[in-house]
Amino acid sequence: MKPSYPNSVDVSARSTLQGGVAPLLSVRGLVKTFPGRRVLGRAAAPVRAVDGVDLELAAGETLGLVGESGCGKSTTGRMLVRLLEPTAGTVEFEGRDITHLSPRELRPTRRHLQIIFQDPHASLNPRQTVARIIAEPLLVQGATVRAARDRAAELLDLVGLGAEHLDRHPYQFSGGQAQRIGIARALATGPRLIVADEPVSALDVSVQAQVVNLMDRLGAELGLSFLFIAHDLSVVKRVCDRVAVMYLGRIVEIGDKRELYDSPAHPYTRALLSAVPLPDPAAERRRERILLLGDPPSPAAPPSGCGFHPRCPKAQAVCRTERPLLRVVGSGARTAACHFPETD
Repeated sequence: MKPSYPNSVDVSARSTLQGGVAPLLSVRGLVKTFPGRRVLGRAAAPVRAVDGVDLELAAGETLGLVGESGCGKSTTGRMLVRLLEPTAGTVEFEGRDITHLSPRELRPTRRHLQIIFQDPHASLNPRQTVARIIAEPLLVQGATVRAARDRAAELLDLVGLGAEHLDRHPYQFSGGQAQRIGIARALATGPRLIVADEPVSALDVSVQAQVVNLMDRLGAELGLSFLFIAHDLSVVKRVCDRVAVMYLGRIVEIGDKRELYDSPAHPYTRALLSAVPLPDPAAERRRERILLLGDPPSPAAPPSGCGFHPRCPKAQAVCRTERPLLRVVGSGARTAACHFPETD
């Protein structure tokens, strides 16, 4: 019998999509538990990496997913494209539940779901040519070798490289160029949704802006939806329409980026934003910095109630015993999982 998990979202606050927009992607109660490693012959507690995540993503929208390292962002992204199997919950794409489809059943849908990995060189086969790397998804989908190579040349032009690079190998490219190849591969099958798993964090700062601008342009030209996973909140603000903040495997705040950045409701969101440098030195000196005490709790032994209460400056007794649900705050364009959200 499969374990049951409590739904983390108040029914009245499920969607922050505006205007009754039908979601391209809908995630409900997504859970991923990894078995604990054995230590000195003893089995360790299982690790709940993702703990009841609910998300919706509209066609043509870019949703940012932010949070500290180890909070479950990448695990969530990999489950959405079925590189990892969920322990519980559902993933619906274009209204169809794809959570438990077999590889054969998933193949027609997989072409519309692609991923860009964090480390471009680690995600590209060093023994294959660029032509083979980009063409492989097309060959799997049944394209001819010639058609796949022609498409690879088109995609290289689209991402700012050229057909003259088709027969080169990944080690011959810089990090930024290699990531462009990874983007071209993700675009090969004509996807509708791309999970971008920290696509610029492994790149030099001078190159990051080029790759971000490229993805922004491609999203607008091709009508793509992105789940943009990142640490850099400045980059997220630049490219995303909405933002979801993740802590200890759970979404603690999600909604319109302007409202979230201007008036964060959750204490953890406030702390994250207070760490983003401001370009104005005078404003940087005046603003309040929120310093969180201690480290995030282990997902193998999460605290009771609100997972953030051991580090929260506003925590009260109810926070230690009752897990808060995501509820509408402010104008209704976002939700926050906090018993005492900020409302200014």
